[in-house]
Parts: sequence; C-alpha cells; structure tokens
Amino acid sequence: SAFNTVISLTFILLFSMVIGYFLSRFEFRGRSVVYFLILFGMLVPIHGFLVPIYLQLKQLNLLDNRFTLILTYVAFNLPVSVFLMESFMHSIPMDVEEAAIIDGADINQRLFKVVFPMCKPILSTIAILAFLNVWNEFSFGLVLINDEALKTLPVSLTVFKGQYEISYPNIMAGLMLSSIPVIAFYLAFSQKVTEGMVAGAVKG
Repeated sequence: SAFNTVISLTFILLFSMVIGYFLSRFEFRGRSVVYFLILFGMLVPIHGFLVPIYLQLKQLNLLDNRFTLILTYVAFNLPVSVFLMESFMHSIPMDVEEAAIIDGADINQRLFKVVFPMCKPILSTIAILAFLNVWNEFSFGLVLINDEALKTLPVSLTVFKGQYEISYPNIMAGLMLSSIPVIAFYLAFSQKVTEGMVAGAVKG
C-alpha cells in the first residue's frame, strides 16, 4: 500500500501540474476536446471499467505486477486532479510568468521554479484526495492482484474473515492501524486544503 501510494501520488501530482498548466496557459487545436475528455473522466463510474481493465491487463501480461495498480490509480485520479489544477492556474497572474520570460526563463524554469511554488495549496489538496482514494481502494486491488505479497492493506484485512468465523478484534486493530497514515497525512497538509479549494474555485 505504501509503495503504491507514494509512486501513484508522485505521478498524479506531476502529470496534473503539467497538463493543468498547458490547458490553462496555451490555446491549441483540440484543447476543448482534451478538456471535455477530462471532465467526462470525472463522471464515469470507475468500477464500471473493472472487467474491461482486467481483460486488457491480462492480455498485456500486466496482472500480478508491482505496477499493475499504479497504472489504474494514476489514470482514474488524473481527471479530478487536472480539473482542480487547471482551475487554480487561472488564479495565478500571467504577469509573474511574463517577468520570468523577460529574465530569460524557459518554459521548464517557469513551470517548476515560478509556478510550482505558487501551486502548493492546490497540490496539497490533490495529494490528500488522491492519498485517500489510493490508500483505501479495495475493488481493483482485490480483482487485479492475486499474489499475496502484492496485496494492499484493505484487501489483506479480508483474511480475518472466514467462512464460519469473523475475527472482529483483529479487523478492528487492522482498521485502526491503517487509519493512522491517513490521519497523519491529512493533519500534515490540512492547512492548505481549504486555501487550495477556494482559490481553485475562482478563475481569474
């Protein structure tokens, strides 16, 4: 679970920032289509794709792989992450980037040295939302992974439930332990969540 969460969060934050930046700052052919597909991705029930994804990953020999769940977690968390990031980018004045351009900054320097520090509130919001989704995800971990060594924490808790007996003390202990990282992660970034959501709700 920790491996899946860390790697997935890294890709989600990186991709959402880059895609959100280009959607908010550049006009190009097909931009509206890309943005519509992102919005459409927010409306589609992800568990409706469980069987097609299983069949596709099986055909590609990607089942029971350390990166199997990471691919699905990144794909299904990107739409809302990109939407929040693109909305937040509009609140960042273009004058800041124009000043950086005058100083000779290229697009990579503008993105990672100028825009990135100003996006910490929305990045914290995206990180918490994605962390909760990835850490607590159960269905994909149950269907796509059979190897005991690769099963996530929510799936592993099912071993305490047998055909004739349920070990409630062990389940409750496991739930308490699994909730500690979630609470700690939220407390670490909670101050930025409201700021990021409010700023992203208003386009400049």
